[in-house]
Amino acid sequence: MSQVCRLCREERGSMAIMMGLTAVPLIFAVGAGVDYGTANMAKAKLDAVADTAALAAVDHQAITGTPAAAQTTAQTTFNAEAVNIPNVTVNNVTATVTDSTTGRTAVVSYSATKTNMFMGIFGYPSTTITGSSTSQAGLTTNINFYLLLDNSPSMNIAATSAGIATMVAATSAQGGCAFACHESDPAADNLGNPGGEDNYTLAQKLGVVTRMQNLASATQSLMSSAASMEGANNSQYQMAIYTFNSSGLNTIQLLTSNLTNAKNAAANINVEEVYSNNWLTKTNQNNDTDTNFESAMSAINTLMPLPGTGTPASTPQEVLFIVSDGVDDEVSSSCSQTLDGNRCQQPFNTTWCTTVKNRGIQIAVLYTAYLPLPTNSWYNNWIAPFQSQIGPNLESCASPGMFFTVTTDGDITAAMQTLFQQAVAAARLTQ
Repeated sequence: MSQVCRLCREERGSMAIMMGLTAVPLIFAVGAGVDYGTANMAKAKLDAVADTAALAAVDHQAITGTPAAAQTTAQTTFNAEAVNIPNVTVNNVTATVTDSTTGRTAVVSYSATKTNMFMGIFGYPSTTITGSSTSQAGLTTNINFYLLLDNSPSMNIAATSAGIATMVAATSAQGGCAFACHESDPAADNLGNPGGEDNYTLAQKLGVVTRMQNLASATQSLMSSAASMEGANNSQYQMAIYTFNSSGLNTIQLLTSNLTNAKNAAANINVEEVYSNNWLTKTNQNNDTDTNFESAMSAINTLMPLPGTGTPASTPQEVLFIVSDGVDDEVSSSCSQTLDGNRCQQPFNTTWCTTVKNRGIQIAVLYTAYLPLPTNSWYNNWIAPFQSQIGPNLESCASPGMFFTVTTDGDITAAMQTLFQQAVAAARLTQ
């Protein structure tokens, strides 16, 4: 008994026993902390990979494709990055990409396991990690633009008030003419210009810039601006360029996505050349009926396909872009005022505008204001009576918010670009 009592009184070694008993939970706690920390580090890396994958579904390249293609891109991106994270096994990754009127949304979700270094000893060989990432971006809006440019003789008036005054002063033998009409046989009209030249050549020699010259350079500038805008908007803008006059539609550039080619082609925009006053050609006396809007509209309506929403999964939207001074001049028996030989001069008939818009095609109209010429008897007799109707008539042709007027001395380049921006904005809103 004395030996037993002696053992009870002995306290040496008790701390070793206590340490032995507490070592197990301490080791478990430290190991759990280490595994928890490494699991959090792995999750942070996987979350970053999910962010990258979600962004890949809405980046500049993917946004031009379909949602299905973007989903594949996101999953491929995630798997390619996640494989580089040590001790992590990805069990499942899903990418969901949806398009709506407000844009594209991509959601990348994942489930993975992280191998534990210490917790496996205690029956927990791995830690499950889950996460997701969401990204959004405005959808691409692909648009086909069809430029319909009036190049009839009335569009080749001097572009500025000073230029008009110069032309009028230089053409006193004609009674003063502000139009730089292009004639292949000006001698037939006895214009009285030096060397028997036409007003087109006279304007060039006088350094007078015409409205048609400005329209050609403005169209070239528009091609450059469109190229910049499509990059900024993750979109594709295709361009077709046509002029119209007595013969209806004339092709400058067929629909193309190569806006550099379209810009180069726009340099060929010029006023219609006639044979002489009242004669379109040497054998065609057309009484100067040189603006056939209805024929041009009928032809271009046939060329333009039905529009889509402009999203990657659909066909492009279609926009008809008209530039004109708004006066019809053609042979017609149905006219508000018929001149000799069924010659008709009146504001454009907007029936075709309604037909085009009813197909879902938007119309943008730039009205290059018809200049009143009160000193000209022809203007006073035939144009002045409906001068006030020209602008409103063209505005009714345009889709809402897509009408712009540029007057004499105005900047056609700025006007075309403003209208183009309005057309793009309207297209994105209706997507």
